[in-house]
Amino acid sequence: MSRYTERPLSFDGLKTVPIDARGGKVRVEDFARTYTKGSGVTQFISGLPKILAGESFPAVIEAIRRAREQKRAILWGMGGHVIKCGLGGVLLDLMRRGWVTAFVMNGAASIHDFEIAIAGQTSEDVEAVLPDGRFGAAEETGREMNVAISEGHRDRIGMGEALGRRLELLAKREFAALSVLCGAYDAKIPVTVHVAVGTDTPHTHPIADGPAIGATTHHDFRLLCSIARGLDHGGVYLNIGSAVVLPEVFLKAVSVVRNLGHPLTNFTTVNFDFLQHYRPKLNVVERPHARSGGRGFAITGHHELMIPLLAAALIESD
Repeated sequence: MSRYTERPLSFDGLKTVPIDARGGKVRVEDFARTYTKGSGVTQFISGLPKILAGESFPAVIEAIRRAREQKRAILWGMGGHVIKCGLGGVLLDLMRRGWVTAFVMNGAASIHDFEIAIAGQTSEDVEAVLPDGRFGAAEETGREMNVAISEGHRDRIGMGEALGRRLELLAKREFAALSVLCGAYDAKIPVTVHVAVGTDTPHTHPIADGPAIGATTHHDFRLLCSIARGLDHGGVYLNIGSAVVLPEVFLKAVSVVRNLGHPLTNFTTVNFDFLQHYRPKLNVVERPHARSGGRGFAITGHHELMIPLLAAALIESD
């Protein structure tokens, strides 16, 4: 016998309801369809369950497809891992097919892409070189990126354009085809680069020029604001793998555009990452649509899987 004075609640008299009256958010008609050999990417996507991300992913594809059809802006924001995962060629192929209006990079993405173009390799072993201070000390990266930025400041162009222009001289032919900076510069597709001073290894190089870094990245912020006007009524902004810098930059760009009297409503935002973080959730997926229509999506998965899948789906949707 229990020593407690309190007794378990009796469930006698508890009311139940028929399951048909209750209903259900998950129904068999929304379940996944099994894949048929040889049916292709389009059938694979259409066979996803119409539940959670299985419903969101096709909606993202449709939003991008509709944006291109309606000639609205499609902006691809990216963090460093997108480049480090070997996706430069995939993004450039989409660009050449008309799926890109502009690329938006944080500093890490521009560094990795620059190194791919000049050396065919990137991403140092931080734990191995940090103890003796060699982290971020690659001479060619620091020197050439800073030369590009200083010359860009002199010529009143942005950081992304300045880096692309420098790579036109420095990039090795066998690697240039995989560099977003190279391919976009050649195609005259804008690349904006957004840095916070001290976050990127070129800032530690002896020739780093603070005023030039600030001026060229601020130029790119204003350029992004201009391009973002094209999101209105049907455009798409994708934030891929930037957890802090680009979500903050994007939200400020949205505010600037609206402050200056340009409508920015009913567009789509998407955050792709292998973890969903605070700032992308608020600044990309939710806040831009407050009282302005449109929709935000959060797609969780590894870039090296999700972005090629997205690209294949877009190509097959043509």
